[in-house]
Amino acid sequence: MNLTIFCKLAPELLPKDLFLFMKYIVSYVNPHHHYIDIEFILYNLNQDEVLIQLPAWRPGRYELGNFAKNVQKWEPFDENGIALKFEKITKDCWKVETKGVSTVHIKYNYFAFEINAGSTFLDAAQLYMNPVNCCMYNPERINELCEMELHLPADYRVACGAKQKKGNALTLYFENFHELADSPFIASNSIQHTKISCKDIEFHFWFQGECKPNWKMLSSDFTKFINEQLEMMQSFPCDAYHFLFQILPAKIYHGVEHTTSTVIALGPGYNLMKGSLYEDLLGVSCHELFHAWNIKTIRPVEMYPYDYTKENYSKLGYVCEGVTTYYGDYLLFRSGVFNEQQYFQTFEERLQKHFDNFGRFNLSVADSSFDTWLDGYVPGVPNRKTSIYDEGCLLAFITDVFIRKSSGNKKSLDDVMFYLCTEFALKGKGYSENDYKRAVECFANKSFESLFFGYIYSAVDYESVLKDALNYLGLNLVFYFSTKFHERSLGIKLSEANGVCKVISVYPDSVADKAGISINDEILVLNTIQIKADSSGTNFSEWTNYFGDSKQLLTIATNGIVKQILIQPKVDSYYKTVRIQKQNAANENQKSNYELWSKNNFLIKTQK
Repeated sequence: MNLTIFCKLAPELLPKDLFLFMKYIVSYVNPHHHYIDIEFILYNLNQDEVLIQLPAWRPGRYELGNFAKNVQKWEPFDENGIALKFEKITKDCWKVETKGVSTVHIKYNYFAFEINAGSTFLDAAQLYMNPVNCCMYNPERINELCEMELHLPADYRVACGAKQKKGNALTLYFENFHELADSPFIASNSIQHTKISCKDIEFHFWFQGECKPNWKMLSSDFTKFINEQLEMMQSFPCDAYHFLFQILPAKIYHGVEHTTSTVIALGPGYNLMKGSLYEDLLGVSCHELFHAWNIKTIRPVEMYPYDYTKENYSKLGYVCEGVTTYYGDYLLFRSGVFNEQQYFQTFEERLQKHFDNFGRFNLSVADSSFDTWLDGYVPGVPNRKTSIYDEGCLLAFITDVFIRKSSGNKKSLDDVMFYLCTEFALKGKGYSENDYKRAVECFANKSFESLFFGYIYSAVDYESVLKDALNYLGLNLVFYFSTKFHERSLGIKLSEANGVCKVISVYPDSVADKAGISINDEILVLNTIQIKADSSGTNFSEWTNYFGDSKQLLTIATNGIVKQILIQPKVDSYYKTVRIQKQNAANENQKSNYELWSKNNFLIKTQK
């Protein structure tokens, strides 16, 4: 029997001097303090010093997390409980003197009081842990076996994609630190659970938090899009997969991918199974499941393997996140979970963000991928960058149609992803930017140069190529001026919350821009009318519309300084609303293209 398998089945039967591994012991005393007590043990040492590293970031979010800020106490001991000398050599790395020592036993705690899809959280109701936040490792032994011993209340169940064994304490087993870092878990006595089977693979659903899952509806919808993904990729990275849902009482939307699981945070719980929030649940779940292939197994060469100590720069975010965003929406439509109207609405949201973002003229999606480490998850300075999610999604659609059109509908972006999986991921290697380009060209049997360098690697507008791609499917890109007067005629977008009417975007060279209005300006008065914001918005748009195209006097506050600006509206000149419409006069070829794209992807494969 393979030693690794034996270790997992009966590790207690193996003396510790037969192999090397890293062990973790997790416990807590006062959950309302939100501190988790963690012990980290390294056996069979034979060097004078060892490095103990805590990750600086977590895969799935390409920015530094600096998790060491949550460590309050940190002490190293030898096998006899004698304290060892150490020094902290970076913000998240410790050097411990181990001359003459066979075991180092680190005891530390971690403050866990943030709850989202990638965090770690402890209270009286649950222990929720993303080990990559809070588990340390020795860099030289990162590929060794790991085990985690959990000391929990007796009635707790643990939702996790890792192998488990129940004894005096529940123990989780991992092939190496990479697997441990990629295995979040929720431990609770109130978690709700069911499972389904698709193509002999078990898919588990775990709901933590106040909600009433409709198991029948979930099973029906998830089965459709899961089977669509399995048909597309023809294999799955694991034999069981876990959807871990953190359901909160307030509004939240967040998902993080893992190989054997995903954590999805949604709320409020009372709306979970209806309307737009249920559509969000389906959308983020389909997106995160596709990540089990795309980024968790199909990975850029720069992230193969992950380096948890620093930034892992790559320009392939438009594939990792953009292609996943495209398929996360598209496969819901293709599998019949979303109808045409629902899919068009999600696609229009991507389009709207693109056309409202003037950063598209300043930083390409490839360069924006590289810069996620700089400011990828905040708005940043005005009009600087694009989104690897939204622009990446649109470029994935354009690429998909490019391949279909060039191959006479015999190939598609499906084939590219399947190829990257079989020729790179399953062979244990990462892919490069040129590998992706060559794969597209292989299946299109046509040069991808103009789109690749002209759009993915250039800061340009996508309108012309979007129109061409949509036209191939018998669809039109249609623009309407915004229904809000201040957007279409003044050139500003507003945030209307917490009693404040604040400018969040200014259309370049609009009358508002030329009048000196800036982001974060607060609008206080229009002519003699006080502007108020409440839960339903403000009265600003109605009053600007009322005064129409006559000059309007705005009283605004800029960094606490109040000033007045006289502005002349320019009717129907600025922000527009984007829609997709079917062409009334679509020809038979366009109708056939649309049918192949929207209904049955494996008509394509049978034509090969």
